[in-house]
Amino acid sequence: MKLIRFHATEDGASRFQEIEVPVNQSQPSPAGGILKQSNAWPSPAVRFVELPAGLDQSWHHAPARQIVLVLSGCVEVETSDNQKRRCTAGQAFIADDLTGIGHSTRVIEGPAAVMFVELPQGFDVAKWST
Repeated sequence: MKLIRFHATEDGASRFQEIEVPVNQSQPSPAGGILKQSNAWPSPAVRFVELPAGLDQSWHHAPARQIVLVLSGCVEVETSDNQKRRCTAGQAFIADDLTGIGHSTRVIEGPAAVMFVELPQGFDVAKWST
């Protein structure tokens, strides 16, 4: 399973990165078949947020390292290298730019509803499977 992550680089810029979330644990489903899943982790906080139509946030940092799941609408994120990615309902990304220039966010089709799932302190996305 792939997720898009945006993060701060050592020089203070922000960049997108595609990461692979290992789904290497299997569990039989009561309805039949096998469910594949990642390792679990505790989340310090989960928030649901409604973003108004036309929202255009200039450069800012993520308030915490978090997974953002778009529930409705379309959210566009831009990194400091002028790359843009759009996420629509059912898509998720990792906001991981706590320092540096940050990112900008726009609601393209809205309003948009999102769920923020905060990652625990010390969570290393590069070692998701450990």
